[in-house]
Amino acid sequence: METEGQEIKSIVIELDKEEYAIPVEVVGGIERMQHITRVPNAADFVQGVINLRGVVTPIIDLRKRFGMESIEPTESTRIIIIHRENFKVGFVVDAAYDVIDIPEDSIEPAPQVIGTVDADYIDGVVNINNRLIMLLQLDKVLSIESYQNAYTKER
Repeated sequence: METEGQEIKSIVIELDKEEYAIPVEVVGGIERMQHITRVPNAADFVQGVINLRGVVTPIIDLRKRFGMESIEPTESTRIIIIHRENFKVGFVVDAAYDVIDIPEDSIEPAPQVIGTVDADYIDGVVNINNRLIMLLQLDKVLSIESYQNAYTKER
């Protein structure tokens, strides 16, 4: 079967009723919300750490990272485990409910302003089946600076 272009298999997550996509290749797992141990002097977007099958994993609240209002976890709240080069990190999201194939040629550049989310965190936007889905720029969300500062409050 021939395709016109490459597709990016992605997991669709929800934050504040907006949909975002994360490439499946970097997702190590989707976990139900669980107890998170707070880390003293951590940046406000770092909820703490969890022990995930013997590995201590830092947990980032994506709502706080994007400057959104925090909410109490619900039944649909999930922790998305992301594998990057030499570390794992978890993102707390409102929901994770879909795996889709995003044709690369359908991705449009991110507008300068996207609601409350800094456009730097968005790699592009795609309209699939009348759903506007924003592709997360994980390198920016997990910039070396923000990862290294995760345990030091930004003031």
